[in-house]
Amino acid sequence: MEKRTPFIAGNWKMHKTPAQAAEAARALAALVDGVAGVEVMIAPTFLSIPAVAEALAGSSVALGAQNLFWENEGAYTGEVSGPMLKAAGVRYAIIGHSERRQYFGETDETVNRRLFAAAAAGLSPVVCVGETREEREAGKTFSVLDKQVQEGLKGWSPRPEAALCVAYEPVWAIGTGLTATDQQAQEAHAYIRGLLAKMLGRGFADATRILYGGSVKPGNIAGLMSMPDIDGGLVGGASLDPETFSRIVKFR
Repeated sequence: MEKRTPFIAGNWKMHKTPAQAAEAARALAALVDGVAGVEVMIAPTFLSIPAVAEALAGSSVALGAQNLFWENEGAYTGEVSGPMLKAAGVRYAIIGHSERRQYFGETDETVNRRLFAAAAAGLSPVVCVGETREEREAGKTFSVLDKQVQEGLKGWSPRPEAALCVAYEPVWAIGTGLTATDQQAQEAHAYIRGLLAKMLGRGFADATRILYGGSVKPGNIAGLMSMPDIDGGLVGGASLDPETFSRIVKFR
């Protein structure tokens, strides 16, 4: 089996003006210049995408978006489409982040619609799944992952132009300072890989990168990355500071 290339992605959420975002992107690109064997992506706000695209030009850092709508254009006030993002230089689209599910009514069905919209635009989707603290304590982690993966990826087929990533983000570990132990994260990642194998074949499952998200920091990334089914991180707060984020990128 070909080794999966580690992927460290930064989700900047609702932070940074365009000028601040461009400055941070330039600093990050300089700090990770020459780091081999790992792919890096940052996802600023929609408003900052053009400034960050310019700041990253010629660097190894890829540009991501935090969301997208499933129609290409139309009367959808406040939304941004895949073709618009692609034209702005975006390569990756985060889909179904737990905050989108919690605050903005995202469902597994809308995740699925966004997934296909991203692929149609030539964007690589990063599909987020994960359980709440109540679900974990009730022993429902695997049943939640079952539903989110199977319904979110329904109808998907492997496509090289829009390689899929899955991000496992236990909701109880996002922004709380709590992190799943290496073993808890590995158990969930292995389960997700097994689901992908059942749905789309072992070859697809073995090639698909599964990222861990949930209070990833320089101090815990090496342990997480030592697990066989953890292929990278979807990093929130720690991605906002270029120096801190670069230490996560340089986890080896």
